[in-house]
Amino acid sequence: MSARIRNVLAREVINEKGLPTVEVDVQLDDGSFGRATAPGGTSRGIHEPVDLKDGDKSYFNGLGVNKAIHNVNTEIRALLVGRHVEAQEEIDRAMIALDGTPNRCRLGGNAIIATSMAATKAAASSRRVPLCEQMGGGCEIPLAFIYMMFAGPAYVGGDVCDFQEFALIALSAKSYREGYLATLGIYRRLTELLAKRAGQPSPRNKDVAGSSVGRFDSNEEALATLTRFIEEEGFTPGKDFGFYLDIAASQLYDGKHYHLQADKQTLTPPQMIDRLEDLCRKYPIVSMEDCLYEEDWDGWKTLTDRLGKKVQIVGDDLFVTNTAMLAKGAKMGAANALVIKPNQVGTLTETYEAIALAKKLGYGTIISPRSGELWDPYIPHLCVGQNLGQGKLAGAHSRGESNLNEFSRIIDHLGGRAVYRGREVLARFL
Repeated sequence: MSARIRNVLAREVINEKGLPTVEVDVQLDDGSFGRATAPGGTSRGIHEPVDLKDGDKSYFNGLGVNKAIHNVNTEIRALLVGRHVEAQEEIDRAMIALDGTPNRCRLGGNAIIATSMAATKAAASSRRVPLCEQMGGGCEIPLAFIYMMFAGPAYVGGDVCDFQEFALIALSAKSYREGYLATLGIYRRLTELLAKRAGQPSPRNKDVAGSSVGRFDSNEEALATLTRFIEEEGFTPGKDFGFYLDIAASQLYDGKHYHLQADKQTLTPPQMIDRLEDLCRKYPIVSMEDCLYEEDWDGWKTLTDRLGKKVQIVGDDLFVTNTAMLAKGAKMGAANALVIKPNQVGTLTETYEAIALAKKLGYGTIISPRSGELWDPYIPHLCVGQNLGQGKLAGAHSRGESNLNEFSRIIDHLGGRAVYRGREVLARFL
């Protein structure tokens, strides 16, 4: 018989953006407890659950979360105290029913997801097992993925590259660690180039360097430069490394056209598809995320028909980790992979359902944190526990090292059960 929930307690903490978010402790009658914070996110899909904010402009310009905290400490606490902590689905379904809205706007998506994750952590603590065992018991270490730079209107502003994220996937590495380390030389060349362009020394503090902003004269120049750096490090583009691009196209779309400021181009949806296809022909792009506006289902189908056998076409804002949206996309033939973000759908139970459906449909699965959230080991553990195979988990900075270190701990726990498939994960596109 599993331990029962003795108390649920929420508080305000400050995330990496310097903004308040909800932190929840779930305490058990056997003395165990779990703690989790609600992720945030800069690029938010229109179909995601609503984070409940206070709206008081005198406190963090309206972004306070005291209402959500109050809901955890009153209604959610009363709902969950006395329940078996192992009954994760029962806990999550009860919170969904208590909220009673389609977008979690009454209690707050931030209140519910933090409580859901804290309950799972408490259950793992009570069982005395690593979190990956509680989150599915898988054993697959993901393909090494390393951020190179960030850009785009949502993250940085207008006078930089238009695409939101540029990352490298280490295709030929024999382990996650090997792939991470092989990428650092390429990253060092990039930071030195960007520092030279800015007329200042390359930062010695790796946390500063790890936030590289892609200031190039065009999106294609950025891709060409990264391709050259791969070669200068002694690797072969397309064989040893491939590109992962997050286009974040909804941020570029005005309802009729896509505006690529760096390229000085205004493109219709068909022209945007042509542009992306041209880039994939010229550069070793193996994955593209949020390639088109999130409501342009017909465009996504066209793009997938044209590129889906050669490139992993990833839906983030398109699917928002939601089974109904994913089923619609699969029926239409839109995309062939989805990003997994628990707070996009609202609870861990719903996250597991989206993962199961994706695997059944043959869609790739890529775990991702949200921008600004506090580092939390649940991300690598969820990735391994659910055998996702891919994760947007590492920049060339402290957070990347934290995930690398956590994978080392997980590998030690798994021992001979640990599996690293490497390029096999993307074999159908290579």
